[in-house]
Amino acid sequence: MATAAHENATSAPKSWPQHWSQPLPPHSLDHIPGEGGWPLVGNTFKMLADPHAFAQRMYATYGPVYKNWAFGRWNVGLIGADANELMLFDRDKLFSSEQGWGPVLDQLFPRGLMLIDFDHHRADRRALSIAFKPGPMRHYADALNRGIAARVAEWGGAEMPFYPAIKKLTLDLAADSFIGIPFGPEADRINRAFVDMVQASIAPIRKPLPGTLMRRGVKGREFLVDFFSKEALNRRELGGGQDMFSQFANATDEDGELLSVESVVDHMNFLMMAAHDTITSSATSLLWLLAANPDWQEKVRQELRAVTGGEGKPVDYDDLGRLELTEMAFKEALRFMPPVPSIPRRALRDFEYGGYTIPAGTQVGINVHMVHHQEEHWPDPMRFDPMRFTPELVKARHKYAWVPFGGGAHMCLGLHFAYMQVKILLAQVLTRYEVQIAEGYEPQWQPWPIPQPKDGLKVTFKPL
Repeated sequence: MATAAHENATSAPKSWPQHWSQPLPPHSLDHIPGEGGWPLVGNTFKMLADPHAFAQRMYATYGPVYKNWAFGRWNVGLIGADANELMLFDRDKLFSSEQGWGPVLDQLFPRGLMLIDFDHHRADRRALSIAFKPGPMRHYADALNRGIAARVAEWGGAEMPFYPAIKKLTLDLAADSFIGIPFGPEADRINRAFVDMVQASIAPIRKPLPGTLMRRGVKGREFLVDFFSKEALNRRELGGGQDMFSQFANATDEDGELLSVESVVDHMNFLMMAAHDTITSSATSLLWLLAANPDWQEKVRQELRAVTGGEGKPVDYDDLGRLELTEMAFKEALRFMPPVPSIPRRALRDFEYGGYTIPAGTQVGINVHMVHHQEEHWPDPMRFDPMRFTPELVKARHKYAWVPFGGGAHMCLGLHFAYMQVKILLAQVLTRYEVQIAEGYEPQWQPWPIPQPKDGLKVTFKPL
């Protein structure tokens, strides 16, 4: 089991690197097995080419603790459900999420909920949770039912690429439910900015030089900061509003004071990104797995028909909890293809895991995708089997063997929104259509930063 080597922040030496941009002292990781790869670039391009195969090779070669030079710094991989628990539950506050994600996201989503820590994170998370209480969630459910039903009704007929269709729908729904603006040119411009920011998150060139992905991402952020800053003031003047942005704009801290406009903007930017891209990915993998497993598709269809009352009927907010098989299928898709395949942190103090002492200042990370496919937790892991998520099997399994939404203090704030949106989507799709893929079809996936099928996922929606 993993244990903390020190119990309080004062135990860290004063000389330890205080910021992710500061390198570790020379030879700090000499005792950790691993490899540095090619000169200058290290293993960056090997990882980008096939991150899952690279991680499996490193694990097979070096074990559950290994070092790797990529993206200009050493990183230490911690593999296993125990590592997931150590880092995500973080009982001893050993790890910084801000400094873990910072090298990847700081130019694009600074000070978002995932990029702040401890007391600051707790206070802002509590303030923002107002947007996910039953009243606003009922509003979102109504908007999702209307928006999804209208778009899904257009999908029947010839084979089509599903991923771009669901991405466009999810972005439009986010503009409607999250920001409260109608579909149209303004929503399209906002959506484009978010797409540019997400693509920039793993750009090999980390400076916003002209013509680079990072430059487009930084420009996208500039546009959204300007838009959300002006709009936040408008929402405060108007008051009310059930959309998420209006809820954030009028959220108050523990002292009853409104959050700063800058905080509202930063959180809105981050949560829009976190919501629409992860839901797009997980909805796509779920639809593919149901198309490839028609027996399960039919089971979920029958449940949806029984609960909603028939073809194209909306899902009542109070009935969401009755869709048990639908939720189990979604959870299995999240296991099979987690939308966030790996999670980084930075060690604030020395700690021990797997027989090694990892020094303060080290960039560390867990591999969600690998643990989701370890046979010790998931027999026959490449088989789609929603019955893995019966209450009995969930109780018997390591609590941190399944972590698609993270865990601990940084557990995804919008996870119930994700369940709701996917259930409403399936209700509209499966009660209208049989989802088909060509015999033998196996899409290739781009695994990072958020999984997506390289060919868009070719499916046919055959009217029932």
